[in-house]
Amino acid sequence: MADEKSCAKRVARLRELMEDRGYDAVVLRNNPDLRWLTGCERTFDDETAHTVVITADRQMLHTDSRYYNTFCERLGPDTAWELDESPVTGELWAAACVVAARARVVAVEDTCTLAFYDEFKHQLAAHSVAPATPRLHGDLVNIRAVKDAEEIDLMRQAQKITDAAFTHICGYIKPGMTEQEIRAELENYMLSNGASALSFGSIIAAGPNGANPHAQPGPRPVQEGDMIVMDYGCCVADYHSDMTRTVCLGEPSEEQRHVYDVVRRAHEECAAMARAGVIGKDVYDHSVKVISDAGYGDYYKHGLGHGVGVEIHEEPNFNRRNLEPIPAGAVITIEPGIYLPGKFGIRLEDFGVVTEDGYEPFTESTHNLVVIPC
Repeated sequence: MADEKSCAKRVARLRELMEDRGYDAVVLRNNPDLRWLTGCERTFDDETAHTVVITADRQMLHTDSRYYNTFCERLGPDTAWELDESPVTGELWAAACVVAARARVVAVEDTCTLAFYDEFKHQLAAHSVAPATPRLHGDLVNIRAVKDAEEIDLMRQAQKITDAAFTHICGYIKPGMTEQEIRAELENYMLSNGASALSFGSIIAAGPNGANPHAQPGPRPVQEGDMIVMDYGCCVADYHSDMTRTVCLGEPSEEQRHVYDVVRRAHEECAAMARAGVIGKDVYDHSVKVISDAGYGDYYKHGLGHGVGVEIHEEPNFNRRNLEPIPAGAVITIEPGIYLPGKFGIRLEDFGVVTEDGYEPFTESTHNLVVIPC
């Protein structure tokens, strides 16, 4: 369970936003935001089954019987959260809370369904309440971009499992295994060694399949001379890790070594640039320059990096669209790649925290090209 003081500070940050915007209350339904606010780990799944109402002096959470006991266990008896499992819909419950609080300006998180918003608005029609759907989720995402010490510690723990999985899988891979077999072993190792979940479906892409940045593992056996792209991660208490390493099965060709060196240079030069205040686009542009100067600009078309936290893709980003300075405390990936259709792909990804002075990767696995003997 998350530290109560950490969660109280998160609620306080939201209330500061409410005061700045002039909201008497906010209504939230997005599970990652609720996980961040409540600190309840291993509680949320893919269902939108919970509703939160925050006012200046109350924090209320509605759920149903499938989750109620879990929330009680996670939050403990002295929690500031008011739990409710009454058999009503979330929109009816939220409207009743807003009316009871005598709120007049209510922000509804813009990730909610139109059906939820319409019914909520209908319930408040007779009460002189002004519901609105501002970019509240965007505001929350920006608040969440700056991680606290507890969040950073959980991601470090997740990465330790991820690094250990890399060492394990490099000793496991043999010619003739399929991408699917390798993925099953990698994921089983993480889940058997402390991970509570996977960050996403692991990418294991060998040979020509590696030229597809988001390749799906398939039945093709890996063979001598293949570059194997492995992009994967795991969760500890709902916080993610994300890492990519590209290995070679047998001795690499001169071209493979050259492309690997270009990707590594792009990665390491961008990591050296990263620090609080740097513009996301500027770091991305440098990765493009390194790869383009080497003659591979047409084979690198994705962003350089993304934020990581309770979601695998969060703000901020190192990409062509981010013209904002990166804040201290942001946890972000650096993952340049080169993808040669019909031949192979190479990507090298770490993730870590941006500080006032630089970039501290959580990833400890080597940047050297790992050659797996046949």
